[in-house]
Order: sequence, then structure tokens, then C-alpha cells
Amino acid sequence: MARHALSKAEASFITKLIRVDQAGELGADLIYRGQYMVLSRTKPEIEPLIKHMWEQEQHHRRTFNELQQKYRVRPSLLTPIWKVAATGLGCATALLGQEGAMACTEAVETVIGGHYNTQLRWLHENFPPKEERSKDEEITSLKSIVKQFRDEELEHLEIAVENDSHEARPYWLLTETIKAGCRGAIWVAERV
Repeated sequence: MARHALSKAEASFITKLIRVDQAGELGADLIYRGQYMVLSRTKPEIEPLIKHMWEQEQHHRRTFNELQQKYRVRPSLLTPIWKVAATGLGCATALLGQEGAMACTEAVETVIGGHYNTQLRWLHENFPPKEERSKDEEITSLKSIVKQFRDEELEHLEIAVENDSHEARPYWLLTETIKAGCRGAIWVAERV
């Protein structure tokens, strides 16, 4: 991304986008890792599903790691906390069983899907297709990445609902607590 072609506000938004999405994809990778560690032993029939979602999250994380390096965006200063919290969340919800793990996935992917939608909306409003070429062609690539990852996160949400996320107990408390945590993590990661 040629920074000189971007206004200060545009460059700031792109920097925050890369930082928060890298932190989020790190978290998602570790949540699924924690779930996989538990469920591959206790519920082997769900292992391929968890592995599929985890592999997509690993790809998301690698992509944002590369963007972070390419554009010299510093990681969130709270990365060590994100690592511990995400691994703990993955393991703890998997210990509640398949339903708990799927409720966690539903909650996380609901918030992340909305977060990616907000980013896409901003990118489309600030870089309409007719202006992309004049600003920077890499914006098109960034839009494509965010859209693809949003779609995959929403696929994970559907998988969770199809695999008994609503059967978790206490469903409402579990999902609303995780959603609040995700919203808070997004807010903090954009700034710190």
C-alpha cells in the first residue's frame, strides 16, 4: 500500500484494521487449538469439523501476519494476554462439551462477522471501485481478503448453529459473555 497515496485518516484506519484483525485471527487460531486439544480426545467425531475451521483461522492469521510485516504495523501490545485468554476460552468451552464449544464459535463469529462487515463498509465508502485505481490497487486486495475472511467466519457461525450451539447451558449467559469479551478485545486491540 503506497502510504503517500492515502490521507492520514485512511492510513490510520488501514493500520488499525491490520492490527486488530491480526490480533483477532491470532485469538481465533488459539481458540480452535484449545477446542481441538480437548475435543479430539473427548469427542473424536467432531474433530474434522474443528480441524477445518482451525485450518481456515490459521490461514487468516498467516495472512494478517504477512500484512503486518509488509506495512510495518506493530502488533497489539496485549498479544501475550490475547494468547492466554484465547487458549483458555477454547479449552474451557470445549470442556463444556461440543455444545459449549459450538456456542463459543457462534458468539465469536457473530461479533467477528459484524466487525468485518463494518470494515468492508468503510473500505467501500472510502475507496469506491472507480477510485481504487487512482488511490492504490492494493486496497482492492485488502477488500478481497476482508470479504473472504468474513464469509469464512460466517460459515463457521452456520456450522456452530448446525452442531448444537443452542443446546449449550447456560446458552444466553455463555454467548453474551463471550460476545462482550470479543467486542472489548476489538476495541482495545484497535488502540493498544
